[in-house]
Amino acid sequence: MDERDPLTSAVIGAAIEVHRLMGPGLLESVYQACLEEGFKLRGIDCLPQHHLPLVYKGRTLSDEFILDFYFPNQLVLELKAVEKIIPVHDAQLLTYLRLTRTRAGLLMNFNVPVLKDGLKRLVL
Repeated sequence: MDERDPLTSAVIGAAIEVHRLMGPGLLESVYQACLEEGFKLRGIDCLPQHHLPLVYKGRTLSDEFILDFYFPNQLVLELKAVEKIIPVHDAQLLTYLRLTRTRAGLLMNFNVPVLKDGLKRLVL
């Protein structure tokens, strides 16, 4: 990960702490709640469970997406608790990055023995 990006470093630090305390193998919703609290305790501002409408040609369509964590104009964080990351997970994060016009995103899989093995960063 890019240590020159203080937000990314802070987000990863909070996630490592959650993973260390809770361990792998739990539901994604557990990590979501714990990470939300961890961000609050560290003073990291974000929008958890952010609803993102789908806009096409200036019209809002009925579809919308829910981003696990959105740090407006800076970072999108997508959480997983799966056996392994597959291409559709990458496509999901890429979709969120493009629709929010955000440059950087993190895909985090908590179902690994060491969290750094479950981290993936995308930069547009």
